[in-house]
Amino acid sequence: MITKHYFGTMDDGKDVYSYLMKNEAGMSVRICEFGGAIMEIKVPDKFGRMADVVAGYDALRDYALNPGYLGALVGRVGNRICKGQFRLDGKTYQIYQNNNGNSLHGGKVGFSHKIWSIRAEDGEEPKLIVSLVSPDGDENYPGTLNVTVTYTLLKSNALSLHYEATTDKTTIVNLTNHAYFNLGGYASGKIFDHVMQFDADTYIPTDDQLIPTGEIRSVEGTPFDFREPKTIGQDFDLENYDMKLAGGYDHCLCFTGGETKEPVLRVEAYEPNSGRFMQVYTNQPCIQFYSGNFMYQIESPLKGGYPASVQSAFCLETQKMPDSINHSNFTDTVLKPGEKYDYTTIYKFSVK
Repeated sequence: MITKHYFGTMDDGKDVYSYLMKNEAGMSVRICEFGGAIMEIKVPDKFGRMADVVAGYDALRDYALNPGYLGALVGRVGNRICKGQFRLDGKTYQIYQNNNGNSLHGGKVGFSHKIWSIRAEDGEEPKLIVSLVSPDGDENYPGTLNVTVTYTLLKSNALSLHYEATTDKTTIVNLTNHAYFNLGGYASGKIFDHVMQFDADTYIPTDDQLIPTGEIRSVEGTPFDFREPKTIGQDFDLENYDMKLAGGYDHCLCFTGGETKEPVLRVEAYEPNSGRFMQVYTNQPCIQFYSGNFMYQIESPLKGGYPASVQSAFCLETQKMPDSINHSNFTDTVLKPGEKYDYTTIYKFSVK
């Protein structure tokens, strides 16, 4: 079942709507036209009690003005580009520097702050087809990019995100979603007790501005080794240079074997108090694991007036390596005419 709801009005007078999807198992997901954002995901705990497990806001203005990209689709290039510069087909492009002299999540007005078109397809597994046309020169990226993200609420209590994009001129693309999860419920406190497991054998070290150094390093003997289940808090305070620079986890973990043709299980997260269990399936090669270290920058309260606080939610942003265009040994983020950007990520919820 899908229902449409008025959410707010932009400064230019445009009304913005959200769409609520529900399945017969009781799971519900709300998606907003602004940023194509995941506003809420409600799933049961081990006692059958429902809770909203993603952070968000009650007001449109808060999505527009606050940092953090809560729930948003980010692009054209998610994550960071060093100095906002890259070369493509012999030409140097300068992108807006919105993060310590670097470009973050698409620039000054990335996909996270645009109004997406939404088409609803109701049914046993309801779908929201969220689309955007980014014109040639948008944020100084080359090429007109046509983007579609299909949100499908599966009857197995999973949310599928199918990303598709085409271009009429060679460009770079690295799309992801920036949902903030807390499986105890977004207002349940710190995330350190979540038990995580990542099928990732390497990670990307960064400099003091969180820009990749170019190295791809083994997780062996580091806090980034989640190949066996452990809590987020277990190694959080270990003396580690990469962790110190970021104030916690804010790093790209590279999946064992890299990109796959079809989505495969790559991440598991378990919150013992609620019993909620989340599995992440994807065919992307990497994931940015972010432990909410900069949530202190969020000034507005979250839904229900709950204050945002550091490490009260985490992000699992499936993607290619950050700043790939500036590192020949990284994943390829170049998209050419005639090619199709085509990736799927599935967040599946259950209890144990």
